[in-house]
Amino acid sequence: MTTQPTSQPTTQPTTQPTSQPDPHADLARVAESTERLLHTAAGLDQAAIGAPSALPTWSRGHVLAHLARNADSLVNLLESARTGLDIPQYASDEAREQGIAQGAGRPPAEQLTDLRESAARLAEAAAALSEAAWGAELKHRHGYTFPATDLPWKRLQELEYHHVDLAAGYTPAHWPEEFAAAEFATLTARFATLDGLPALDLLADDTGAKARLGGEGEPVLRVEGPVRALTAWLSGRSDGDGLQVHRDGGPLADPRAALPALPAMR
Repeated sequence: MTTQPTSQPTTQPTTQPTSQPDPHADLARVAESTERLLHTAAGLDQAAIGAPSALPTWSRGHVLAHLARNADSLVNLLESARTGLDIPQYASDEAREQGIAQGAGRPPAEQLTDLRESAARLAEAAAALSEAAWGAELKHRHGYTFPATDLPWKRLQELEYHHVDLAAGYTPAHWPEEFAAAEFATLTARFATLDGLPALDLLADDTGAKARLGGEGEPVLRVEGPVRALTAWLSGRSDGDGLQVHRDGGPLADPRAALPALPAMR
C-alpha cells in the first residue's frame, strides 16, 4: 500500500475537526464500533487469529490484543481526569509491547472475552466522569496533551482503523460516513502543507468535500472518489482503490501509480 504504516501504528494526535467535541455522542459511536469489531472477532478461529494482519509483523491476534490493551490504557487516562492524578497511559513502552505480544496468541474465546471486558471497563470509566472532569488535559503516551473530550474519538479511530487492519472482511467501505468524512477533514488538514508533496486537489464526489494538498500553484493532479476511498488512501489503508486521478484534464489509466506517497499515521 502506498502509505501503509511500516511500524506498529497509533492514530494521529489530532481528532475530529469540530470546535466542540461531544464526548457522549462519540461514546455512542464507540459502542456501535465495538459491536462491529466483536462480531468480526467472533468469526475468527485459531488459525485466522494467527494469520498475518495488514500491519507489518503483526498477526490478527496482535491487533486484537492491542485494541484490548488500548482500552485499558484509556481507562488510565480517564482515571487521571477523574482524580487529578498524573496516571500514565501505559506503565512504559516496554510494558505496552509486552502486553500486546503476550496476548497475541491466545485462543479465540479469550481474545473475544478480553475485547468485550476491556471495552466494558472503558465505558464504565467514561460513565463515571463528571462533566467538569471532561475538561481535564490528558497526556498521550507520545507526550502531547489533549482534552479529555477528545478521548472517545481517539478510541473510535483505534477501533475503525484497526478493524480494517485485521484484514478479516471489514474494509473502509464499511466505515460510517460521518467517521470517514471527519477523518478526511483531519488528514487533509495534516497534509495540506506537507513538504515535497505535489499540489493535489481532492474531491469527495459523494459528500462534496474538497481539499488542497501540497505546494502552491496549479494542482498537478485531481483525485476524485467516495469519501471513504479518499480517507482510506490518506490513512494508508488503501493504495488508491476506487479513486480516479486526472492530470492535465484527463483521467490516468493507472491512477494508483500516480498517487504520491504520504507519511504513515502516528
